[in-house]
Amino acid sequence: MIFQTQSTALRHLATAHLAQTMTLLSLNAAELRQKIESELASNPALELSETTVCPTCRKRLPERGPCPLCSRPVEPVVDEPIVFVSPRDDFLPTREPGSPEDIPDEELAAEVIDLPAFVMRQIAPELAPQDRSIAAHILTSLDDDGLLTIPLLEIARFHHVLISRIESVLHLIQRSEPVGVGSASPQDALLVQLEILADTRPIPALAERAVREGMEFLSRRQYSELGRLLGIPTAQVKQIAKFISENLNPYPARAHWGDVRQLPESNQDAYHLPDVIITRLNSSPNSPLVVEIVSPLAGKLRINPLFRSALQDAPTEKAEQWKSDLEQANLLIKCLQQRDHTIVRLMQRLAAIQRRFILQGDAHLEPVTRASLATELEVHESTISRAVSSKSVQLPSGRIVPLAKFFDRSLHIRTALRQIIAQETKPLTDTQLAKILKNQGFRVARRTVAKYRAMEGILPAHLRHASTNRSTLSSLPHA
Repeated sequence: MIFQTQSTALRHLATAHLAQTMTLLSLNAAELRQKIESELASNPALELSETTVCPTCRKRLPERGPCPLCSRPVEPVVDEPIVFVSPRDDFLPTREPGSPEDIPDEELAAEVIDLPAFVMRQIAPELAPQDRSIAAHILTSLDDDGLLTIPLLEIARFHHVLISRIESVLHLIQRSEPVGVGSASPQDALLVQLEILADTRPIPALAERAVREGMEFLSRRQYSELGRLLGIPTAQVKQIAKFISENLNPYPARAHWGDVRQLPESNQDAYHLPDVIITRLNSSPNSPLVVEIVSPLAGKLRINPLFRSALQDAPTEKAEQWKSDLEQANLLIKCLQQRDHTIVRLMQRLAAIQRRFILQGDAHLEPVTRASLATELEVHESTISRAVSSKSVQLPSGRIVPLAKFFDRSLHIRTALRQIIAQETKPLTDTQLAKILKNQGFRVARRTVAKYRAMEGILPAHLRHASTNRSTLSSLPHA
């Protein structure tokens, strides 16, 4: 019975340790500081000593600079970064001289843009000033799929204008990216997309009629019935259905925006003070990377020795509570050490994999997943996800990015896409862009190109063409 009781207690302790470690792992440096300060205020068993020690090796630190032991390279191996926890309580972001990424000091926050603002930016040059409120009304009335949730008549009555004026603004919105956004139904969205697509490539015969008259048959894949309605063989109907499924989407926002509108980990936060600071050991091109994981407090978190000694003479009514305080303090200290150890291991491997990205920019990002890294480090994938969540990294250039960006598997493709479009002499269609990317070694579908273009805030070809024409006209000398 005694053994069973001890086993149960140990199991509870292990569970509490794991739960608290996972909770602390998901906090960034600022949140962790608040957590520790809260525990210090509420738990008399905890204290923060004024002695500054290294969070990794527990040795006393010099007055200035990192731990001389943990920050010392074992071997001068370029691919192996030097990773340690640094109790840096107060610093300003810096960047290396001559860095290729020249960014203003104030531009250290990630911009967030939602679907209405994304569409409004596209149509603004062609939108009459008096119609801006109408466009805003329409765009803020979209559902998660990008479809309009209220009738046009209601908008016309609200603004006291003719419905034809509402329709003209809607026409502009529907032909922006993602194409079909603002349509009243999935069927209307498909018809708009067919109209736009017909400008750049041939459309199967009867595709428009199939959408307009046979939408119910299409959605249920009743190809024989649709064939009888259109008077064509079932095989031809299947070709039309295949074309629609590969090139169109009845839910515009879901196809081209979807996870872009609300990125899961990156993007509602502005990063001003990073959780990880990456620099180079020296100015040599082959210099190892130095990775400092910022500890939120400079002192040493420990058990209050006076509290420990007083526990032996604790009053009967307080003995249980004091014992609980001591256990909680011990648990917090151990969990913080485990958190540091996990993040050190993560950054040790991640900095090695993404060295070229860290030093040379987005085009050199290596595709890596949380799952593959979890397998390599022999931890659960959720552990990696928590370690990455809400954290930010200062690169040697001084640029601060979310740690989740190290796992952005499409970033290098999107960077190549931006470079292609920046060098185009005339606007290239998404199909043409897909072919160029394929020649560069990136196999992506046309719809994927459209999605990446939307993520980068780049207009579709027909709108880029209009923008180019306006810029050309504005640059001509006036008579």
